[in-house]
Amino acid sequence: MLCLLYILYKRRVELIIMIYWRDFIKGLFLLLQELITIIPCWQFRRLFFKIVTKNLGEGCFIMRKACMVNPRNISIGSHVVINKSVMLDGRGAELIIGDNVDIAQETNIWTLEHDVNDPNHREVPGKVVIEDHVWIASRVTILPGVHIGRGAVVASGAVVTQNVAPMAIVGGIPAKVIGQRKNPLTYIQKYTPFFQ
Repeated sequence: MLCLLYILYKRRVELIIMIYWRDFIKGLFLLLQELITIIPCWQFRRLFFKIVTKNLGEGCFIMRKACMVNPRNISIGSHVVINKSVMLDGRGAELIIGDNVDIAQETNIWTLEHDVNDPNHREVPGKVVIEDHVWIASRVTILPGVHIGRGAVVASGAVVTQNVAPMAIVGGIPAKVIGQRKNPLTYIQKYTPFFQ
């Protein structure tokens, strides 16, 4: 009986150590990412994110202070511009960003949220897909489970809680259709300013 109690105690201690070790490594990674993303050399940041993300396409530009949580769940297409202080969350599910997407500063894209009606504050994951040629203006919040169609535009300050149709222009809280985009979407983004 004492032997069994000792084994259970030892397993519990090992589990606690494993959890703390995992949290320590995660914190260390986020600190390293924060230090790397303040360096005013976009080529260095692109190399770092090429290593840590699931996929990072050609010609991407990631500005200073961008943050990616669990980047192994984040796929980014080619010629994507991610402005300063953008937060990309890959904790809850996959985050897929297509080609030629423009994400303006201080945007937050979430794949994990809490159920406000759950007594245990349960987490609710949801895959987020942003198709090609989407333009996301500043300070937008995109919640889990959202699919934004090709060529859509999300106006500044919008909170996207539902899917957005291709070529739609949405704005507001919650985001609603306020117009349609009339553009053949043939452009390829090539934005690489110095010291940004």
